[in-house]
Amino acid sequence: MESLQYEIVRLPAYRAIGLKWDGSYSEVGQLKEVIKEMAERVHELEDVISPEIQLGLSYHHRPDGFTHYSVFKAGNNQFVPKGMAEIFVPELTYLTTQHVKGQNIGQTYMNIQQWLKESGYRIYKEDGIDYYDDLPIKHEKYPVSRDLTDPHFEILIPIVK
Repeated sequence: MESLQYEIVRLPAYRAIGLKWDGSYSEVGQLKEVIKEMAERVHELEDVISPEIQLGLSYHHRPDGFTHYSVFKAGNNQFVPKGMAEIFVPELTYLTTQHVKGQNIGQTYMNIQQWLKESGYRIYKEDGIDYYDDLPIKHEKYPVSRDLTDPHFEILIPIVK
């Protein structure tokens, strides 16, 4: 079993711009292309913050799938290029850990769920929205230079005490 390190951090609100994908689990194969396309289009963002870090923001608010934003943090002066979307992420407290290259991503997420069950924290959920996953909001930070076939990345799960 992986030995993961966990940390609780409070991060400020931010604005991000990129490509939005909304689909069923049966269509999830398309998502890799969306992520790849956004990595190739980051140059269209002139007011990008940390262009070396691509974000994957997943929201499981549909019973058959989820919405995913493949984005980069952007400054307030950045316009939204054609075909892209913007998302505003509020200030939140997160459980963070690293997914290590060579490990099973599903197992990493199962370990996070187990840690949360034993921690005294619970999952943050936006009021008035139904969610359909044990970890309904998943934020991931990828180095742009990652190996797409065996990635390493930071996982951030919004939580409350």
